[in-house]
Amino acid sequence: MRSTLRRSLTATGVAAAVVAALAAGPGTATAGPPPLSEPSPGALVEVEIPGPENGVLAGSGHAHVPAAGRGAPASRLSAAESAADGTVTKVVDNGPTADRLDVVVIGDGYTAGELDRFHADARAKWAEVAAVEPYTTYQGLFNVWTVDAVSRESGVTGDPDRGTVRDTALGAYFWCGDIERLLCVDQEKVDGYVALAPDADLVLVLANSAKYGGAGYNEPSETLGYDGISTASAGNEKSGQVAIHETGHSLGRLADEYFYPGLPDYARYTGREPADPNVSTLDAGRMAARQTKWHRWLGEQSPDGGTVGTYEGGGYYVSGLYRPTDSSLMRVLDKPFNLPGVEAMIAGFYRHARPATAVSPTDRTLRRHHAAEVAVPRLTGSSGRALTVRWYLDGRELPSFAGRTEVRVTELGVRLLDFRTHKLSVTVEDRTPSVRDPEIARTLRATVEWKVRL
Repeated sequence: MRSTLRRSLTATGVAAAVVAALAAGPGTATAGPPPLSEPSPGALVEVEIPGPENGVLAGSGHAHVPAAGRGAPASRLSAAESAADGTVTKVVDNGPTADRLDVVVIGDGYTAGELDRFHADARAKWAEVAAVEPYTTYQGLFNVWTVDAVSRESGVTGDPDRGTVRDTALGAYFWCGDIERLLCVDQEKVDGYVALAPDADLVLVLANSAKYGGAGYNEPSETLGYDGISTASAGNEKSGQVAIHETGHSLGRLADEYFYPGLPDYARYTGREPADPNVSTLDAGRMAARQTKWHRWLGEQSPDGGTVGTYEGGGYYVSGLYRPTDSSLMRVLDKPFNLPGVEAMIAGFYRHARPATAVSPTDRTLRRHHAAEVAVPRLTGSSGRALTVRWYLDGRELPSFAGRTEVRVTELGVRLLDFRTHKLSVTVEDRTPSVRDPEIARTLRATVEWKVRL
């Protein structure tokens, strides 16, 4: 996974006894460690195991599982089923794919007759994601697509019990890695459907199940370019929180803020300073002195409760690493992201989305009867903020046009009477108070340019 700490843990190996304890949940003794991988052949991938249904992610962990899942081939579809299979629908349309963060939702365990329910489940799950900040404010940066994956049987393997086997399009199954709540898929099959949608940036697989579970495949796709895959049960209210947590890794590049008490291998972190923005070896005093990590947020009230500081324990270790707040979504489900987490998520959104989209073509010179127009996404949070829109002619600002999304060439008037070709540009910038890091702030703007001549 992206996290520096995760790469370190993978290199040193996660003790089987640790994962056994995590799989059993907090405070539960185990007779012996379950296997971390399936007995099927092929490449292994690292996935994050969701915490127990009580929401405490300290019962989470990581496992290596086959990329091909259980390796069970799906049955051949009938002609009628094949006609529906692979249908792509744009559920949320906020602009062109190139300028938006495109989320692709694929269902597994839905028969051809259940596709309407899949579409309803996809909308409901996206609504759950969009109810969490900063997704709420930045909904206008997202497009959401569904891809119909037709399964021969309804439901998924491992639901309701370990012996249940379903014939499904993506091979989703509980009891992955011998852990009941770990919901794995066949990545190659998922990618086959993802490739049908335009330029996916994030993938969500919904299992036709009410059983609690999920998984985070948080390594970016080398072939399709998306940031990661989250799996979740469509009918379980807690599974959506698991998916949002996983996007904290894939989009926000955040580390886990939970830790493993009582496990000697994770008693104290002694490595170098992690790259992850939300864990550090520095306490508040040293962080402020060095002006690094989340020093700009120290002392501020955080939406997850309490004050931003340095709370010992995080990145799986009880000591030696600090987290910004006591209980953010990166540690406990049903909590908001903390302030440094919100900033990291916004940075992730703008890695894929732009705040300005040219409506008027930029590949031709605008003349007297033309207009320069730009589309600007609307912010939908409670702050009432709008993006800042500023116009320039040959590099000189035109203050009278500030905030407008369209300027007619004739409005430029005497400025163009010399009949030369001029450059008209508009810069759209997000000056959100939720971002204090200047390097991130510089990424929250976009400029569109046109050539203009009378």
